[in-house]
Amino acid sequence: MLSRTAALLLPAFGRLRITADPAPAAASAAAPTATATATAEAAQAAPTVAPGSIVAANHTSLADPVVVLAALHRLGARPVVLATAGLWRIPLLGTLLRHEGHIAVHRGTARAAESLDAAAEALAAGRVVLIYGEGGLPRRRDSGELPPGPFRSGLARLAHATGAPVVPLGQAGSRRLTSGGTAKQLAGLATAPVRRPGLYVHLGAPLHLPADTAEATARAHRAVTAAWTAASRHAAGHRAAAGDASAGHAPESTRP
Repeated sequence: MLSRTAALLLPAFGRLRITADPAPAAASAAAPTATATATAEAAQAAPTVAPGSIVAANHTSLADPVVVLAALHRLGARPVVLATAGLWRIPLLGTLLRHEGHIAVHRGTARAAESLDAAAEALAAGRVVLIYGEGGLPRRRDSGELPPGPFRSGLARLAHATGAPVVPLGQAGSRRLTSGGTAKQLAGLATAPVRRPGLYVHLGAPLHLPADTAEATARAHRAVTAAWTAASRHAAGHRAAAGDASAGHAPESTRP
């Protein structure tokens, strides 16, 4: 229900665009170049997230979960989300989180490991699990973007324990919905239906992390950073094209 609600509500607040790294065509060696190109373009236009995958996303704003859930819903995935346990104390939201099997993370307590055990069970059942490797929001208070901060080790430990593939997900634009202090965040949400900022999600190719926790954490961080860079590049490109169009010029992509 949360994924569907996010998918229904988000278009009123912003314009969501989803891109992905092209999937390698298995038969590209035997197929003509044109066919291989068409296959790669189709894979980029319609990315998928396989059941039993871990989606690792960057975390920049309180609006991130809505953007990411809406994107994954569009791709046919209904993920189990690992989120801070404090959300379970919010009336109605906590009830929905419990009903849909989302996983509370009790950071800094003896129960912290329970979340990874529950995530492993969800993966074994074929669910997609969404995890934010940074484990928190950046301190920046304006609407500017920042690359992903350092990752905690939970993502690497979960991937090693389950053997599940990790799908890097980068998102950019959600800070134009909510960022800064409480008053600014409320103002951002109130004006978003008029501004309708661009929201960009980019999926990297799935990867299997090595057993070493430090190396796996570093590799996952690089992959999510690359996905975030791609999302940010798409955001910058669309803003530049919109600026050219409003100035009476053709978009950059149409120029020789």
